[in-house]
Amino acid sequence: MIDLDVDGRGVATLTLARADKHNALSQDMIDALTQAARRIAADSSIRVVVLAAEGPTFCAGGDLGWMRDQMAADTATRRAAATSLARMLGALNTLPQPVIGRIHGNAFGGGVGLACVCDVAIGVQTARFGLTETRLGLIPATIGPYVLARMGEAKARRVFMSGRLFDASEALALNILARAVPADSLDDAVEAEVAPYLSCGPEAVAAAKAFARSLGPVIDAATIVRSIDALIVCWDGAEAAEGIAAFFDKRSPQWPGLT
Repeated sequence: MIDLDVDGRGVATLTLARADKHNALSQDMIDALTQAARRIAADSSIRVVVLAAEGPTFCAGGDLGWMRDQMAADTATRRAAATSLARMLGALNTLPQPVIGRIHGNAFGGGVGLACVCDVAIGVQTARFGLTETRLGLIPATIGPYVLARMGEAKARRVFMSGRLFDASEALALNILARAVPADSLDDAVEAEVAPYLSCGPEAVAAAKAFARSLGPVIDAATIVRSIDALIVCWDGAEAAEGIAAFFDKRSPQWPGLT
């Protein structure tokens, strides 16, 4: 599901390794990412983290089989699943080490959320992005605090509700990406972000990151609970049931209430 490698400099590469499923976030992958984040946070020898992925896609978002399971579950089970997703994002967002996103391919839904919990995300010019949840009758709920923190409300509202796809140049304008580069320059661009940290005091870097987060939008326990509650409301609603069923049936959704 994931790989975690640490080089001799203390640079950890955390890799999404579910390429056959376009690195869609299943429950197992969510749990593995949470455990990896906790391991990284506790390891003072790790100076920098690179968040990367295998295969053609960075992350296709939530695993649709996982979401279909939630539709068949009771509310308590759904809340537990939403909580695990929110805790994974929170664990990555609050890592004391700087996190550099290596966005080598498309990022949709939760994939955009993963880019937004990085301190810096570098993407290829050919990548496409989208907050596609509303196409399924859902909303970008648990990723919402991090997306809004990265974009700001005005920019987020351009793409938060429409489900439309956009290119790397727009992702750059929306602050999802810090840089968009040719594919053959991606590793050099990531290394250029990594290298300066290796000359800095690691405790100072961690303190500076925590201070910057404290001055930005508040993402506290109450905010995370709100994001979970918002997702549960959608999962409990008729639109999500129809949207997810329509996807698996390969048909257009017949949204309830529309004639």
